[in-house]
Amino acid sequence: MFGDSPLDRRTLLRGAAAVTGGSLLGVTATALPASALAAPRVYTRAEWNARPPKSTAVVLDRAPDRIIVHHTASANQTDYSLDAAFALSRSIQNFHMDSNGWDDTGQQLTISRGGHLMEGRNRSLEAIAAGDHVMGAQTSGQNDHTIGIENEGLYMTEGPTVALWDRLVETCAWLCDNYSLDPVVAIVGHRDYVATACPGDVLYARLPELRDAVGAKLGKAPARRSKARPTPSPYPGPRHTFDHGPARAPGELR
Repeated sequence: MFGDSPLDRRTLLRGAAAVTGGSLLGVTATALPASALAAPRVYTRAEWNARPPKSTAVVLDRAPDRIIVHHTASANQTDYSLDAAFALSRSIQNFHMDSNGWDDTGQQLTISRGGHLMEGRNRSLEAIAAGDHVMGAQTSGQNDHTIGIENEGLYMTEGPTVALWDRLVETCAWLCDNYSLDPVVAIVGHRDYVATACPGDVLYARLPELRDAVGAKLGKAPARRSKARPTPSPYPGPRHTFDHGPARAPGELR
């Protein structure tokens, strides 16, 4: 039986909907009702002046089931401006396309230390709006069912800015609402799937807090967990800027 939370009611409504169109978790993507949460401001690829991708991203007609939290493994800069955020997205795309040889930037979404949220891989916003999933290159072996959020900075020994954290909560709530995901299950760190320190010891330790904050936005009661203390990761840390660990497996899309 479904409970009284907004998340449960949305899940029930979505499960009952059926019209023609692309399939989403057994129902059609076009059957999704309007989100109960306002979408955050997302700066598009055109706004940050993205390069054309080498190929058009593949969109799967189903929802992702996990939201992967990353850090960019770049400097914890104090320029919180929109210009700096746009420059970050361009730098990540250049690294992914030129150094890694990928078709485009790997992640679907990026949040700057100034709290600016930007579209990553081409067609990401289109796919989210339709309740579908654009294939990225951000978590090795898991890209067919996970959506990745790159958070600017290196969070091994310090935490993110308040602006970044608040935007991350808002973004995860938007995605959970849009895809009818339970934040307790859906929100995970990169290191939960592959051998990497990403998203950093400090940010990883705050994931329970993130799940609770997102749940609160969705009307779910907090789990009342005690605060987790950062523990050193047994996995390798970044070797260079933008190295946050394995992002694609052999045979996965670039």
